[in-house]
Amino acid sequence: MDMLSHLASGFDTALTLQNIMFCFIGVLLGTAIGVLPGLGPLATIAMLLPMTYSLEPVSALIMLSGIYYGAQYGGSTTAILVNLPGESGSVVTCLDGHQMALKGRAGSALAIAALGSFFAGTVGTLLIAGFSPYLSRLAMSFGPAEYFSLMVLGLVAAVMLASGGLLKAIAMILVGLLLGTVGTDVTSGVQRFTFGSFELVDGLEFVALAMGLFAFSDIIANAAGKEKRQLVTEKVGGLWPSREEFRRSWKPVLRGTALGSFLGLLPGGGATLSSFASYMIEKKISKTPERFGKGAPEGVAAPEAANNAGAQSSFIPMLTLGIPGNGVMAMMIGAMMIHDIVPGPQVMTANADLFWGLVASMWIGNLMLVIINLPLIGIWVRFLQIPYSLLYPAIIIFSMIGLYTVENRISAIYMGAGFALVGYLFNRLRCEPAPLLLGFILGPMMEEYLRRAMLLSRGDPSVFVTRPLSAAMLLLTVLLLITIVSPFVRRKRKEVFVED
Repeated sequence: MDMLSHLASGFDTALTLQNIMFCFIGVLLGTAIGVLPGLGPLATIAMLLPMTYSLEPVSALIMLSGIYYGAQYGGSTTAILVNLPGESGSVVTCLDGHQMALKGRAGSALAIAALGSFFAGTVGTLLIAGFSPYLSRLAMSFGPAEYFSLMVLGLVAAVMLASGGLLKAIAMILVGLLLGTVGTDVTSGVQRFTFGSFELVDGLEFVALAMGLFAFSDIIANAAGKEKRQLVTEKVGGLWPSREEFRRSWKPVLRGTALGSFLGLLPGGGATLSSFASYMIEKKISKTPERFGKGAPEGVAAPEAANNAGAQSSFIPMLTLGIPGNGVMAMMIGAMMIHDIVPGPQVMTANADLFWGLVASMWIGNLMLVIINLPLIGIWVRFLQIPYSLLYPAIIIFSMIGLYTVENRISAIYMGAGFALVGYLFNRLRCEPAPLLLGFILGPMMEEYLRRAMLLSRGDPSVFVTRPLSAAMLLLTVLLLITIVSPFVRRKRKEVFVED
């Protein structure tokens, strides 16, 4: 009954005119950036962070989360019509989705993707609503020692955010921790690493760092590349699967939803890993695996359901524990901190209206996506014909205006430009910036909770292992470290996400 009352309160919040409008803006923008190859939800959220300063916290988070799960819908449109994934989670959708389009079944493929995504998104939202009340009770037992241990766990889990080399991922976290120390020490009032600059007294600007590392560096990388788009020029019709296609699709949707919901909970999981794993499982269990890659409806239904379920369930560790499972969730934590909301278990109790309003908005957003996506396919096709060379100057101008308006300081633009060059260098060196962002966010908080715990224990460090919950999280951290450094996991890190 508690969950029903919380959901009723959440719908009261989400169904206000303002929040419905921002939910619609978020899912529409998400679909658009999912359609456009070269832009992704991470870069888009980074660019839109300045806008959220003037919004209510719940409206800002509703819009930003809508961009993330909306991008999973939009990415399938590009994958099917152009054979070019707009989002990394839609890479495997290209294999069968585009083949269906070439056979004149583009409308059917798009419908399978949309309906499977809607079902998976709904189940993912139900999981968030179901898990959260139990974790909120756990939040009452958290003290400074528990929060410190939780953030240590989060930083170790951040290693899983990056594909490729283990040392590079650890180095990115350490760089993020160092950048987080810039500014004035809250406890002593001493300025650290400001080099006499007044602009650095309050620390590095989070929006400038995020926008530079993700949005601007992506624009530089994409502008340097060459576009190859081959549109399916025939009119897209028949926006409903045949009976045979539906029969072949509904079981893969269920399996993809279940797998994505589980993998979305894990660090480094989320939409991309879920879609790859789901496709491989469907091909493995199929009696006719030779059909895959030649237009099999299962090859569209399973990964599309999995990536949307993974996108939704990745909100659970972020909202309930303050541990992001991917780069977008790290950005969402940053957005919460912009509005003075400390991420972690206390969000469910201290900001109940925000938490349940966001959960309820996900149902509304998923319904909006089904309603707006299929009728707007023609518009998305025209949208794909816009050259990226015309888009990125407008994006840069819009982003610089947003950066300046955060605190009306030109230094934010210079800072963003500097981090853009750093981000581009990281891309060239194959270093994922997502762990850096998490280290930057969690580092100062971890330091603060460490000091509080040590003050309360009168300098006794054993407080971190004598308190059961803190000791359990530190033990989990050690187990995660052992898993990460194991040869099997290190080998798999290099095999997954090869498209990056």
